[in-house]
Amino acid sequence: MNKEVLANLRKLSLGSMSQALERQLEQPGTYEDLGFTERLGLLVDHEMQCRYQRRLERLVKRADFRLAASLDEIDYRATRNLNRQQIAELGHCGWIEKAQNLLITGPCGSGKSYVACALGRSACMLNHDVRYLRLPSLLSQFDQARATGSYHQFLQRLGLVGLIIIDDWGLQPLTAADRRDLMELMDARYGRRSVAVVSQLPVDSWHSGIGDATLADAILDRLIHNAHRIVLQGESMRKRNTIEASAGVDGKG
Repeated sequence: MNKEVLANLRKLSLGSMSQALERQLEQPGTYEDLGFTERLGLLVDHEMQCRYQRRLERLVKRADFRLAASLDEIDYRATRNLNRQQIAELGHCGWIEKAQNLLITGPCGSGKSYVACALGRSACMLNHDVRYLRLPSLLSQFDQARATGSYHQFLQRLGLVGLIIIDDWGLQPLTAADRRDLMELMDARYGRRSVAVVSQLPVDSWHSGIGDATLADAILDRLIHNAHRIVLQGESMRKRNTIEASAGVDGKG
């Protein structure tokens, strides 16, 4: 009977529950004082936890984060201008559910990408689909899609992702095609899905960096409207972490 139940659980794609039941059967003394409902509850909880973990792993892998970051490992030293309450609120992902945007700026090495990846992972933990993309890579993918005739399909796929994180914004001049691609992307996502932009440049300089006043107005109007902002300050975290590592101190992001 036990073998038949285990086999049927696996047929029903309840492999984790099957493994948990096998452990119960192998350790009868551990569970003999529990009632049927309690033992069943343990099996169901184990199946749910395993499914959640597998889905989280798939979402994180698909997001392709630049860094293995965590909100718990963010460094809140005063010189960085990081607000713990703001990060905690963003980590609950209400802004993603409302299709709002996030702008993270600060000098090179200040930990912008770490904060963005940590918030992205937090979004995955709450079952949001996320993509992390450097702007040069994103624009290259647009070019490839255009060349293969799959531009509209590619744009449609991007439009369905819950959160797109665009890093290294403003580090290279934009071509006319680049500006149009960004306009199409922002238009497809405005009011529907969230975008997080990470840049060394202050937001005030983004308009001139786009290179076309009309398209800059349109892109930034969709991107900046109702956006949350994180403005990092202070010395390079890479330099600080290197110094602390040499001193035997664990650095954070």
